[in-house]
Parts: sequence; C-alpha cells; structure tokens
Amino acid sequence: MDANYTLVVNGKPDGPFTLEELKNQRVKPDSFLRLPGMDDYKEAHEFPELREFLGFNKQYTNPQYFAGFDLRMLAAVLDWFFIIGVVAFLELLVVVSFELKKQSLFILAANAIIIPVLKFIYQVYLETTQQATFGKKMLNIRVTNLNGLKPTFSQILFRNLSKIISTAILFFGYFYLFLNKKQQCLHDVMANTLVIKDRLV
Repeated sequence: MDANYTLVVNGKPDGPFTLEELKNQRVKPDSFLRLPGMDDYKEAHEFPELREFLGFNKQYTNPQYFAGFDLRMLAAVLDWFFIIGVVAFLELLVVVSFELKKQSLFILAANAIIIPVLKFIYQVYLETTQQATFGKKMLNIRVTNLNGLKPTFSQILFRNLSKIISTAILFFGYFYLFLNKKQQCLHDVMANTLVIKDRLV
C-alpha cells in the first residue's frame, strides 16, 4: 500500500497523495510534507524515497540542522559505554568459563589496545552503512557529505583516522567546531563531512 503524504501548498496542507500522485504536484526539495504519525512536517529532500523517486540529486542542509558539541559528545559517551560494556561482559565470560583469573590482569591491560581498535571498526562500519553509530542514532544525528548525502567509505575511513589529529593537540580538533558555522570538528573539515541532526531533536 502506497504511503499517503500531506503536502503544504501555498501555506495550507493538501492531500493525501501517493508517491505517484506527488509527481504531478511540482514538489521541490524544500517543499514541506508529512506522513501519518509524524509530529511535524519535513522538507522533501529529507525523505530518502522522495529523493530517489523525484530525482533530487542532492539534499540541502541548513545551518540550524548541524549537530552541536553537546549532542556529539553525548553520542560519543554512549558509544564508548556500549563498546566497553560489551567487551567487559565477553571478557568476564571468558575469565569465568576458562578459569583464567591469573591472566585477568593481562586481559585488562590488553584492553588499552583492544577497545580503541574495536571502537574504530565499529564507527567506520556503522557510519559507512547507516551513517550513524548507535549513540548517534539515539540522538537522531548522522554523518553526511557536504551536500547532506551519504558519504563514501573513503570519507568515513579518513574521517575516523583524522580523529587522531583532532585528539593529539589537547583535543583542539574537537573544539574547532566552535570556530565555524557548520560546526565541523577538524576531522570533519579534513574529510569533507558534516554531522547533521533532525530538526525535532
């Protein structure tokens, strides 16, 4: 069954329309639409199916949609908590199951390497496939290219590798977002990426 979209025409809601019917409504990337169950209208370019169906070749992003320092920091904390929690649970099972109490200190020391590597793989994989880690998803923020579209694997890989530089100088690369209108960290600038949010966050 086709979804029914309500379209704002001349400042008034009109419809509902199916995807096929929207073709005749002169929908533009910044036209406002809403699906049943949505709390607010969104611009047409924010719907992936409309971008594909109506042939919008890029998604426009406005400055008020960029994720600020607070959201990005909270997402990072949630991701670290998730990774550390999973690793700690698995290692506890291994230690208890195989009675490796004498090796537990060595395992804990190895975490200094294991956890950052897993965090890197976790971020690259999820940001490439879904544009967001679990922490970002919980806060409705995601990584995009400069046009607001899905970034390439090479951009995501370079973005996460560049975090080494952002961290190196007393975390200056992260605070760099306060110095530009798009709220990009230094690694975002280097990889040509943005972190954007839904307007309802």
